[in-house]
Amino acid sequence: MASTALEVDGSLMEGGGQILRVSAALSCVTGTSIKITKIRAGRSTPGLRPQHLSGLELVRDICGGNLEGGTIGSTEVALTPAKIKSGNHVADPHTAGSVGLLLQVSLPCALYADGPSELCLKGGTNAEMAPQIDYTVKVFKPILERFGVQFDCDLKMRGYYPKGGGEVLAKVNPVKELCPINMTERGNITRIYGRAFVAGVLPFKLAKDMATVAVRTIRREIKELYINIQPLQEKEMACGNGNGIIIFAESSSGCLFAGSALGKKGVYVDKVGIEAAEMLLRNIRHNGCVDEFLQDQLIIFMALAKGTSRIRTGPVTLHTQTAIHVAEQLTQAKFTLSKSEDEIGSSDTYIIECQGAGIANPYL
Repeated sequence: MASTALEVDGSLMEGGGQILRVSAALSCVTGTSIKITKIRAGRSTPGLRPQHLSGLELVRDICGGNLEGGTIGSTEVALTPAKIKSGNHVADPHTAGSVGLLLQVSLPCALYADGPSELCLKGGTNAEMAPQIDYTVKVFKPILERFGVQFDCDLKMRGYYPKGGGEVLAKVNPVKELCPINMTERGNITRIYGRAFVAGVLPFKLAKDMATVAVRTIRREIKELYINIQPLQEKEMACGNGNGIIIFAESSSGCLFAGSALGKKGVYVDKVGIEAAEMLLRNIRHNGCVDEFLQDQLIIFMALAKGTSRIRTGPVTLHTQTAIHVAEQLTQAKFTLSKSEDEIGSSDTYIIECQGAGIANPYL
């Protein structure tokens, strides 16, 4: 393994795939060789799983680099990046590993390429423990555009656990540098909408039931808005069987939030609808400007941007703390967390501020 590489302890804090994604992406963008040790050390199946390996191989391909230790179950890898190349790149873990997480690791890299990139990402589009592709398109993408990022997500096929088989084509334009963002004023919630879906052999009634119970749950707390959750039967565009729901909220200042849940064997659909609704409500109550899932996904972009970014959040998640730790290790960015002292936040509202490293694209 490379001896001059920066060592990242993969067992720290969140101790999972997120450390791999943030450190690999920043290694690629900054040109820093890294060695990640103790990968997923505390997990029931330690080491690289297919989706992690697929993400690392994708980054290696984008930056024409060298990856050592890249095998399933490996607890130590070294990545030596070279020049970031535009063009077409494919990632396929051959499982229901999350397409959204493959985008998380590859998008920052593609932004610093010498021209447009097409990332063909395969796996699960609506998978557990990861952003559903609908979240990526409806929440992550519009907020990322505030940094000056331009990318399109073309959903070719939905894929569910355990089969996978989903496919998304992401087209990414490079940037010269990223602008900082300021999201500290939430305003009022002005719109709530969503989709409840079934795919494969599952009956349409499940989608209707999930939507109905979710609307009823939100209504108890938010009475003045019309809530539009569409029940849908995924036909041609879906591989395998699956069901789930995702609900979005928009605020008057353009903040976006979501709550989602997926159906599982033996779980009543009412429970799925309630889980998504309660997740959304929880993320609206704290008066922050981003939800608990966007929080950590923005850290890498705040770190790369030129200037000071500020976001108002609810309780700071372990994923966010981990992303900050890795970003400060691999860039000159400096983060500060402070409790929001004004009267509009709850007692659990925070401001995450970042003096960005201002990393410019050397190829543009």
